[in-house]
Amino acid sequence: MEENRKMLLIINPKSGKGQIKNRLLEILDVFAKHGYEIQVHITQQAMEARDIAKRYGGSMDLVVCSGGDGTLNETISGLMELESRPELGYIPAGSTNDFAASLKIPRQMATAALAAAGGEPYSIDIGKFGPERYFVYVAGFGAFTEVSYLTSQDKKNLLGHQAYVLEGVKSLSSIKSYSLKITGTEQKYEGDFIFGIVTNTVSVGGFKGLVRQNVSLCDGLFEVLLIEIPKTPLELSSIVSSLLLKDEKCELVHKFKTSFLTVEGEEAVDWVLDGEFGGSHTSITIENLCQQIGIRRILTKNLKK
Repeated sequence: MEENRKMLLIINPKSGKGQIKNRLLEILDVFAKHGYEIQVHITQQAMEARDIAKRYGGSMDLVVCSGGDGTLNETISGLMELESRPELGYIPAGSTNDFAASLKIPRQMATAALAAAGGEPYSIDIGKFGPERYFVYVAGFGAFTEVSYLTSQDKKNLLGHQAYVLEGVKSLSSIKSYSLKITGTEQKYEGDFIFGIVTNTVSVGGFKGLVRQNVSLCDGLFEVLLIEIPKTPLELSSIVSSLLLKDEKCELVHKFKTSFLTVEGEEAVDWVLDGEFGGSHTSITIENLCQQIGIRRILTKNLKK
């Protein structure tokens, strides 16, 4: 057994229908065998994971969180407030787990625990949203931002990327548009937008390749997708074709990389951060903080049982 090191284990007991309850002893056994002195905290309310990570994370050798994308967001948001940050382990337990899929963290809890305990850290970019909020893999607004969380997993598995687009198209007739000025490092757009996402992931809402296939999680750049409102059935058809075929060009669909983005409008826009409500803002600055958190990933040679 290795010498004792300190670990903070943050658990959201409600994620994934509470499946961690049946695996907790197995998970704790993995960490104990790797020489960790474990402090367990079971969250009871929203934002508690953030507060606990901020309060205790600085004195830990490793922080591990178990839950969905929201729990991961809260834990990382707390760690971002620390001057010296411990490495992070993640045991996915939610319904979507976009970022775990992007990082190739196993869905099996015991295997994910092994990766957290014995894996190598992979430094990832973190998004800063305004002065106080953070996101791990996506900040979005508009028409499709709720679709990924409303579409059933069965339909996602069956139709994949197309299901996301088709579900969103169903509501296009009632879509609200926002008059916005959007500025990146080398881009500037002004118009009426129905949708926008700023991402650092290969999967959004369980769908892979929505923005691009070749996404790096540590290059200091976001992938951005913006869609302007269609005014005719032909323009709508062009948007759908562009999203479904991915490579087809459309003047109303904008895809680009940037390290920061400002979004300004006269009317407040509702944002979603990693699947959770991110507030309403008339003006927001989004910044890529390059390689801020070392998250442990699976390496076969390190998986000691």
